[in-house]
Amino acid sequence: MNKKNNITLIGMPGAGKSTIGIILAKYLSFGFLDTDVLIQINHQKSLQQIMDETGYLNLRKIEENEIRKINIAKHIIATGGSAVYSEKAMQHLQDISTVVFLKVEYEALKKRIHNFKTRGIAKSDTQSFRELYDERRALYTGYGEIIIDCSTRDQEEIAQAISDRYWAMNRPKG
Repeated sequence: MNKKNNITLIGMPGAGKSTIGIILAKYLSFGFLDTDVLIQINHQKSLQQIMDETGYLNLRKIEENEIRKINIAKHIIATGGSAVYSEKAMQHLQDISTVVFLKVEYEALKKRIHNFKTRGIAKSDTQSFRELYDERRALYTGYGEIIIDCSTRDQEEIAQAISDRYWAMNRPKG
């Protein structure tokens, strides 16, 4: 069995990881796991509550721990936008999945996200969304085995493109 039989979606908040992940899971007949929801279930608090109570760095630590415990097969894994700050979490995801970066330009993200203050985005209070975008983009690009430009496609087209690339990479040789 191919050990990398999951697909992990990484990208900025608002990139569409959860929505595209659900569509992709239906296309491939895979399960779906959203690590943000996993954290909220296991900690019985919203991401924003965790940050308000213990800070954004603690949320990132919790995220790392939850991701490193994931032991599943044939799933689409939608990560929180800050998963890429943990080398250990990303190494685990690379071991068990093909990592796909959903690349969305800054201006498009700005139009999609209106609840910066309450969305549970793990960043310092002094960091602007633009600074966060610039900082994370290099990390996403570095970890993404497949990079999908989401600027000109709808969610169905993005899911189809990921599916096509995944199967092309995982087709039996010979």
